[in-house]
Amino acid sequence: MDGSPVGRVSADPVDRLDPGYYTIDGVPGAVTAHAGIPDMLPVGSPGKVGILELEFGRTDRRTELTGHYQKTPLQIMRPLYYDEHRPEMAYVMVMTAGGGIVQGDRYRMDFTCGPDTEVNLTTQAATKVYKMEQDYATQLVTVTAGPGSYVEYLPHPTIPFAHSRFYQRVRLVADPSATVILGEGMLAGRLARGERNDYDAYCSDLEVTRPDGETVFADTVRLVPSENGVTGPAVLGDFGVMATLFVVTGEVPAPVVADTLHEALAVQVERAGGALRAGSSVLPRDSGAWARILGEESPEVEAAMRAAWDAVRRLLLGAPVPARRRP
Repeated sequence: MDGSPVGRVSADPVDRLDPGYYTIDGVPGAVTAHAGIPDMLPVGSPGKVGILELEFGRTDRRTELTGHYQKTPLQIMRPLYYDEHRPEMAYVMVMTAGGGIVQGDRYRMDFTCGPDTEVNLTTQAATKVYKMEQDYATQLVTVTAGPGSYVEYLPHPTIPFAHSRFYQRVRLVADPSATVILGEGMLAGRLARGERNDYDAYCSDLEVTRPDGETVFADTVRLVPSENGVTGPAVLGDFGVMATLFVVTGEVPAPVVADTLHEALAVQVERAGGALRAGSSVLPRDSGAWARILGEESPEVEAAMRAAWDAVRRLLLGAPVPARRRP
């Protein structure tokens, strides 16, 4: 039911429909420059505010979903346990009731993974951000990884359509003993239709902190075709797909993680024959490693991301990624 809790939720009173709950402070000016009141449904209307809160805890058998609140259009089904190598890991797919994000949408997702949990979070498909004539859309994601937890947050890429304005902020709060594999990706538009970098603004921020608030690192993406070129060096170049994989861990030395990513991606780059570029490096404070991938089309980038994910998973867990659950 829209706006109703499913399962156990926090006893603390929270007004999830208060704009202060789902509004992001500090949205880039390139996005807020398009602020306005839509002629159709304004911000805060039913179906315009999507909220999803999930809490996970560890039992003797496996990781269980212990808290769940959802408000349409964001929703999930029950966790799945299909990984033969990690049968205790909970796999959760985030779904939307609509076809994508439109002007005036405000989404917020909070995933709290308790001590020693093992959780994989993904989305049902690519996130489509539709054309906007008035206002913009935002999404706030907070992932909390408790002591000894292993968390994978690997959503499908975002596709900003022509004249869309979108800002996403991902906050990761990771205990020093936790391991988190986090992925991000975007397409420069509907490439198969010849649409490329026709969005008004695509901006995102990743902030990684410790539970005490200490900043570990941050990553910022600002793609505003009308203000700055997005097809030159240090941005998209001539490529249409960008993906990034962050591995936050203290389980193995950061250079080892970076080398593992490099070796896996080098094979994919050679196989793609010029259609792919990739690089890896250690993260600040020796907190892990990361890799960024640029490709001409989605299949090569998806294959590279999966190869990198598989390589670090084998390094950290001694187990491969599970078989695909969809075509």
